[in-house]
Amino acid sequence: MTDPQIPPGRRRRRRSGRTVALAAGAVVALGAAVAAATGFGGTPQRPAATGALPPATAPVTRQTLLDTQTADGELGYGTTSTLVGRLRGTVTRLPEAGAVLRRGQAVYRLDDTPVVLLYGTVPAYRPLRPGTEGADVRQLEQNLRALGYTGFTVDDTYNAATASAVRRWQEKLGLPETGVVELGRVVFAPGEIRVDSLSAEVGEPAGQAVLAYTGTTRVVVVQLDVADERLARKGAAVTVELPGGATVAGKISRSYTVIEAGDGTPGSSAETRIEMVVAPTDQKALGTLTQAAVDVVFTASQRENVLTVPVAALVALREGGYGVEVVEGSASRYVAVEAGLFSDGRVEVSGDGLREGMSVGIPR
Repeated sequence: MTDPQIPPGRRRRRRSGRTVALAAGAVVALGAAVAAATGFGGTPQRPAATGALPPATAPVTRQTLLDTQTADGELGYGTTSTLVGRLRGTVTRLPEAGAVLRRGQAVYRLDDTPVVLLYGTVPAYRPLRPGTEGADVRQLEQNLRALGYTGFTVDDTYNAATASAVRRWQEKLGLPETGVVELGRVVFAPGEIRVDSLSAEVGEPAGQAVLAYTGTTRVVVVQLDVADERLARKGAAVTVELPGGATVAGKISRSYTVIEAGDGTPGSSAETRIEMVVAPTDQKALGTLTQAAVDVVFTASQRENVLTVPVAALVALREGGYGVEVVEGSASRYVAVEAGLFSDGRVEVSGDGLREGMSVGIPR
């Protein structure tokens, strides 16, 4: 019978932030087995009596193993944008923090006239009038059509028909019916916005920061080391662990590189990180949480339908490689195995004659 020796412990991988290598518990068990087999002297010890069975056994199971990594995340409403007043006048009304605003509604009022929210990805950067052409014109016309105005073609050209629709819109808002959209009269945002905080006060002049806003969908922002960029695949599934232990499924919606400046201490320097936005798949599952520290669990790799044994069952064979001691009634034998993925105290194994349901020994 081949003389066994327990293999040395595996080195724990370093992770970014407060990450976790799930094989850690297994590593400790394997290290303990090393000490038990070698007596801390490095020489393998034979069983006290020939044919002695191991003190404990565990079954060979067939299952899916996951190599996961956990990182810190922040639940909130994502990136905050600042709205700066572009028109002259006095702020006469502001929304409340936390208010949700939709297309066509006033974000705030200036000289008792509305500054209106419209949807679009191109920010307002110029007045829009007859003769103007561009993507911002199409964006304006798309909003007018969504608000119920007709009589024009949605395209990149601001013509007389567009101006006519604008005048009808201005009349409804109580604005001068000029057919020209002033720079600063509308705020373009990708969708509904949530007022995050107020910077101005009623009675103050415009021309400064008025408020900060976010989207209305809760997301999780998480950062990883550049070495873990493989985990930041757009569309990859993750699990978000909430305070209290509940979990919510999510997907990576965006990933990008950020550079963090040094803290100013001697020797500190800028650090490059990978930042991701995770979109939970069920907003209701987040309950009433609007801001919280959470854990985000990434799956680095997955092995489906493989044979596994406890890591502590692995022994190092004298001729090299790993094996397990298969216990069959009152006898046992060693089977050479190939070790694969380590995860959560178990290890993927394959070997001739090894099958699900067998019992393997757990050394002292």
